[in-house]
Amino acid sequence: MDIVKRDQFIALWKKYFNDAELPVAFYYSKENNNATIVKKAMGHTCIIAQLGRVRKGESLCFLPDSVGCGGGKFYLGFSKSMREGFEYFLSHGENTPHCERYKRTPEQVNAFLKTIHELPRKGDCLVFKRWDHLTEQDEPEAVFFFAPADVISGLFTLAGFDSSKQEAVISPFGAGCTSIIYYPYREQIEGTKRAVLGMFDPSARLCTGSNLLSFAVPISKFMEMIDQMEESFLITNTWKMMQKRM
Repeated sequence: MDIVKRDQFIALWKKYFNDAELPVAFYYSKENNNATIVKKAMGHTCIIAQLGRVRKGESLCFLPDSVGCGGGKFYLGFSKSMREGFEYFLSHGENTPHCERYKRTPEQVNAFLKTIHELPRKGDCLVFKRWDHLTEQDEPEAVFFFAPADVISGLFTLAGFDSSKQEAVISPFGAGCTSIIYYPYREQIEGTKRAVLGMFDPSARLCTGSNLLSFAVPISKFMEMIDQMEESFLITNTWKMMQKRM
């Protein structure tokens, strides 16, 4: 990580977003790079809840057995297939005591799962560090924010500032971990560099603040956003008025 760029963003973030929460960066690696290795999961756990520790400043490294959610293992690339019967769990729950009903039919779930491609990764260590804890040895693939509406507004607009596309930001269906990890990582790998608005999964929302959404950005796009902050709408009176109510 370029430490000068890291510190540049911290200063600009403070200047234009006051005391809003800093983003979390993540990447796959063969080493934990001084991040605390999360213990083997005992029973069901949700990575969204566990990432609360990273948002507070602790660096964490997840190994395949650190993830205590079958869906999470699949979306994070630690499992090549979803568990049997998942199409019923996510839909109407045939012979399943608990179902989520996020899709109407099992067929719709299976169609969704076909869109989740296996992505290359550099190792089995999935490292998360808050932006201000990144060091020169870290090579983030993407960043994500947990933020209220006014901050999301700024990030959304900045992501589209240097783009003629109407969809510089996407918001695909998926679990909470897909919106902050899988999709932004995929955007980075595939070079499409779109930001991802998320945390609409009701199950994941139970693990975060009621007024927060997520905004994730592949690192290549995020570096461009940093460079463009001081020529964007952030220097206007409109944004200054927004800042006053943050």
